[in-house]
Amino acid sequence: MPADNPFRQAQYLTSAHHLHQLPPDAGFEFAIAGRSNAGKSSALNTLTGQKSLARTSKTPGRTQQIVIFELDISRRIADLPGYGYAKVPVKLKQHWTQVMETYLETRHCLRGVVLVMDIRHPLKPFDEQMLNWSAAAGLPVHVLLTKADKLKRGPAQASLLKVRKALPPGATAQVFSSTSRQGLEEWVETIKPWMDYGTDSPDGVD
Repeated sequence: MPADNPFRQAQYLTSAHHLHQLPPDAGFEFAIAGRSNAGKSSALNTLTGQKSLARTSKTPGRTQQIVIFELDISRRIADLPGYGYAKVPVKLKQHWTQVMETYLETRHCLRGVVLVMDIRHPLKPFDEQMLNWSAAAGLPVHVLLTKADKLKRGPAQASLLKVRKALPPGATAQVFSSTSRQGLEEWVETIKPWMDYGTDSPDGVD
């Protein structure tokens, strides 16, 4: 794990079914989103160096709330609901579609979105929807192509190139593996500026 990874400080803060249940709209926040089977929880656990911070499950789609993790008094991570293969009622899917779109458009403290995609199956309709919402809201997006250990280097790089060509201007992408921690340092260094972390101190905190 990178020595200057401030995301190791993450602690569970609260869960919200509605936007008014979120912490005050102040400080710095980044959101992590992705399909239910894309490896979002494992990626978040790897980022924070905590094996069970975000629940991982063989049953995709169990997270049906926005889960907030606090880094310090002014910085947070928002784990957005993942769905796709999730067997949830249509009304609940519609609710979360509206909540996530409104969250991206109106949350002033939101500084960027990490969009998790399975490197073997990127750019699904939900991914496209998240990219469109984020672009409309003027938010930077960093695509995390997870499960890179499942592919050889050639196919992995081909998938990365394909995704980069399809991204809106300003969006970035990288390969990542929770199993091998490939790409962890690149991810940390990409999102640290979103959260206004300095680079002078050893742990990345001003």
